Amino acid sequence: MVAGDIAEFALKAAARADYAEARFESASSNEFVLKNGVLEASETSETQGLCVRVLVRGAQGSAFTNRLDKPSVKAAVNRAVRMAGQCAKIVKEPVKLSDEQACKANYSVAQRIPLADVSSDVKIRELISIDKAMLATGVNLPARFLTLHDETREKYYVNSNGSSVHAKIPRVLFDYMLTASAEGRSVQRMFSFGASSGWEAFKKWDVAGKLAEEAVMLKKILSTAQPMPHGELDVVLSPELVGIASHESVGHPYEADRILGREAAQAGESFVVREMLGTKIGSDVVNVVDDPRLPGSYGYYLYDDEGVKANRRFLIKNGIITSFLQNRWSASHFGISSNGSARANNWDAEPIVRMANTYTMAGDYATEELFRDIKKGVYIKSYMEWNIDDKRFNQRYTGLEAYLIENGEVKHLVRNPVLEITTPVFWSSVDAVGKNVEYVAGNCGKGEPMQGIPVWFGGPHIRMRKIKFGEHV
Repeated sequence: MVAGDIAEFALKAAARADYAEARFESASSNEFVLKNGVLEASETSETQGLCVRVLVRGAQGSAFTNRLDKPSVKAAVNRAVRMAGQCAKIVKEPVKLSDEQACKANYSVAQRIPLADVSSDVKIRELISIDKAMLATGVNLPARFLTLHDETREKYYVNSNGSSVHAKIPRVLFDYMLTASAEGRSVQRMFSFGASSGWEAFKKWDVAGKLAEEAVMLKKILSTAQPMPHGELDVVLSPELVGIASHESVGHPYEADRILGREAAQAGESFVVREMLGTKIGSDVVNVVDDPRLPGSYGYYLYDDEGVKANRRFLIKNGIITSFLQNRWSASHFGISSNGSARANNWDAEPIVRMANTYTMAGDYATEELFRDIKKGVYIKSYMEWNIDDKRFNQRYTGLEAYLIENGEVKHLVRNPVLEITTPVFWSSVDAVGKNVEYVAGNCGKGEPMQGIPVWFGGPHIRMRKIKFGEHV
């Protein structure tokens, strides 16, 4: 059967259910891992399959199959309907989905240089060239991991409410992890570039040049960074730090399935409760959103995996908690419409509440203005590690490239600034926000079994006042 016909056939086969949906996905992907200049792993894969979800008398049933002939598809539908029927006999709280307008759409991401036209040999040579560029700096880099991943994924989604969505999205991702050693010390650095795009995105990133600069900076940090002052300091955080904080301390705790307790045993809980909607959590200049529609973004989509049209979700507006990320199940509990946050990472996984591109919005300040009236502070430009607790309340960031600020001027490098802070204090301490937003790519993990999903997170530079730093080595 033709791909779109598979989903339509499954939907017709599930006509006896109270509600039904079918999602067909096919994906082709490549991944290459270079370890210390040697090709450690190379993988090329193609996968396709079907997910069917039904509701029968208030109970849900789901089934998956990668056998795409009519008898196998019908058997999968029957399994889902039978499962729901059996659960309906014992279910205490009926499963409900929010009412949504039917959507019909067909969209794709254009590729100037199609990923399929770039050979494996070219991609491997690119990785080797990047590795050589780092080694040419003369920096001691005893551990170097470079990963290049590309994927083209096509989806056909239909449901019994009349929705029909076809999407084709190519994505490319480059990850690196480096360990540098000098002066008897060592540091690690991880970062990711990602986009929904053809191969032109990778060419635009100039990874070899950036990693050569990164290697030199790592040596400089190890060789020249001075001890970090302690006490109460003002702080300027780069978009990289603001992005990870936006993702971890706003995006995750605002996922409605966490708030309702569904994810507690799988991905964690949330310090946020539904009664906190409309309450203050940050200063007036803090605005955090999640927007799947950003062109070229790694988390890009226009319709989610429940056929709901995507839109920008204001999570925090002028410091006030404004909305949560919702799929149709969680939205029904809140008595509202879904905001298009249902995503699955493959045909054999259920759609759950996920972020897409979570970031702090731009403010009014030029970057240099953020430093001007700081008498003593620290500028944290990149981080070596981060931690956050299960409820997303207590967070910790260890800076990597960081500088002392004195009387409005950025001075010498400082070693290992550790920012330990609660989520409300973090966002309430922000008094100024920069104009220029930057993004970092990532694969966000959630669910059981784990679903890694493409995302961006980012923001502008921000300034925070009166942050207490302890003594650190």
